[in-house]
Amino acid sequence: MTENMRSLRNFFLYKCLFALTFWSHISLSVENELFTSASNDLPEDGSDNKIKSLPLLYTNSHQPKANVDWVVIQNTTESLSLSEITNGNVKKLVALLSNFRQGSRLQNLTLTNVSVDWNALIDIFQTVWHSSIEYFNINSVTQLSDIESCVFDYSGTSMKALTINNVTITDLYFSQDDLYKVFADMNIAALTIAESDLIHMLCPSSDSAFRYLNFLKNDLTDLLFKKCDKLIQLETLILRKNKFQSLSKVSLMTIHMKSLKYLDMSNNLLSHDAADVQCQWAESLTELDLSSNQLTDSVFECLPVNIKKLDLHNNQITSVAKGMAELKSVKELNLASNRLADLPGCSGFVSLEFLNIEMNSILTPSADFFQSCPRVRELQAGHNPFKCSCELQGFIRLKRQSGGKLFGWPAAYLCEYPEDLRGTQLKDFHLTELSCNMTLLLVTALLLTLVLVAVVAFLCIYLDVPWYVRMTWQWTQTKRRAWHNHPEERETVLQFHAFISYSERDSLWVKNELIPNLEKGEGCVQLCQHERNFIPGKSIVENIINCIEKSYKSIFVLSPNFVQSEWCHYELYFAHHKLFSENSNSLILILLEPITPCIIPARYHKLKALMAKRTYLEWPKERSKHALFWANLRAAISVNLPMADGKRCGETDY
Repeated sequence: MTENMRSLRNFFLYKCLFALTFWSHISLSVENELFTSASNDLPEDGSDNKIKSLPLLYTNSHQPKANVDWVVIQNTTESLSLSEITNGNVKKLVALLSNFRQGSRLQNLTLTNVSVDWNALIDIFQTVWHSSIEYFNINSVTQLSDIESCVFDYSGTSMKALTINNVTITDLYFSQDDLYKVFADMNIAALTIAESDLIHMLCPSSDSAFRYLNFLKNDLTDLLFKKCDKLIQLETLILRKNKFQSLSKVSLMTIHMKSLKYLDMSNNLLSHDAADVQCQWAESLTELDLSSNQLTDSVFECLPVNIKKLDLHNNQITSVAKGMAELKSVKELNLASNRLADLPGCSGFVSLEFLNIEMNSILTPSADFFQSCPRVRELQAGHNPFKCSCELQGFIRLKRQSGGKLFGWPAAYLCEYPEDLRGTQLKDFHLTELSCNMTLLLVTALLLTLVLVAVVAFLCIYLDVPWYVRMTWQWTQTKRRAWHNHPEERETVLQFHAFISYSERDSLWVKNELIPNLEKGEGCVQLCQHERNFIPGKSIVENIINCIEKSYKSIFVLSPNFVQSEWCHYELYFAHHKLFSENSNSLILILLEPITPCIIPARYHKLKALMAKRTYLEWPKERSKHALFWANLRAAISVNLPMADGKRCGETDY
């Protein structure tokens, strides 16, 4: 036998088997012998004579389309799925479904790839309506045409739910009401028409049995169910992926839906303007999905007060202003993928238990969130651009105290700023308490300041800084007065070889030894002594300064008495000031008696420094060494001074 003959024989055998199977549906009972196999292999255990599936039938591509038979996708005693339904096999399908009267076991029917006209579709609906089928699904209705008014008998049905996906209507002109009326008046609990370019739906003509309506991915607008008061049993309404624009109009659509509990308005074009009409929602509404719209902060002015679960993710909300929202019943709030800069408080959400605020613009979440929201059991705040700074430390500390309330911790909580910490988990971010606690920082800074002030004060007292400041001020004032009162004396002319500074207790040695040996001995030496050269009327300080400036050298007679004299200290200070201001070597130290460092007061640190760094002449006790002492002293002060006419060595102006 050739291959062509064998194929032809198989074809006719399958056709014959299909005919036998089909006609057996009419003659045999549904429960026992409706579906038979080609080989008539029945189970012999006696438990059940029903075959669980039909043989897979196929279509011949060479046959005319009108003669194409459906394909059985799946079949059980309770479910049947058929594909490739056309006008040519609708009568066979109707005849088959007519056998499933109410009371039979078939409850689920699915038709896929349905290409029929309006009248054929209505015939299928009408047959299913009076069968035992409770759940009817139609997928991919193509080339639906010739839509016209029809009378549909809804009585005595077992139907509970109808689902229609992907309907393509080929008619360009037809009465929309003829199409919508059939579906609007259906007396079933659930209706789904999805992905079908549906632009409207009529309000039922009488109180509807609908409890579930799903119009996913159509072209419905704000005109849907306007002033419709017949959906009194509706509990769930899904209008996702349509073209609704006004949130206030959506709220008014629900006002007569007395039983509505769940409303899905996600993926629309919804927005709300404060100037819109006041929102009025069904009081029974407890779950509302407004995600993926164009809503802003004003949405909180248009929300149902009794809502318990609210989804607002993927909108344009920047803040939740206090007092704007009074949603005291909300337990679950989803604000993910918005533009929030901080965690919302719970002043308007006193019952809040679950909050999702992921993927916003939160840099430093408020640390007092868990205190203001004591009922929150779970917070999703990950995937935000956290700024790891002191402000974040409080939030991290509260997380540790709150336990497992932070969902996704620690993987979803990463530092975004600053740049060097990007990618660091918040649990690994730490700053010292001192750097973040402002009170502690201020107290520490205050204590350090007090310590520093105390140290400076101690050093000032120890080094006699106030005394030096006072002397510097007097020096400055004296120079200023001299500058203004005697401008002709701005360039000081040296009048003396040396100014003598000594203690009154050492005055006998000065008067009996120092002055006579310098002024009356060899050479012409003019000495400035306070007793004879201070100008009456001027202050002592001013006289000291003038004498030091008019003298080439300053001789200091050092002894234990010297370091105990206040005025000697003044003279030493001003002479030392001249030493540094004029960069001269004008100091001559005569150690009359030995001075131990321990008896020198602290403020005589300059004297200590001078004695340590500079050489001094020590008055010898042996008389034989006096001549050498005076010679050295004269050599130290040797200088030619301009003399007034007629003056002699040793003479003074006083």
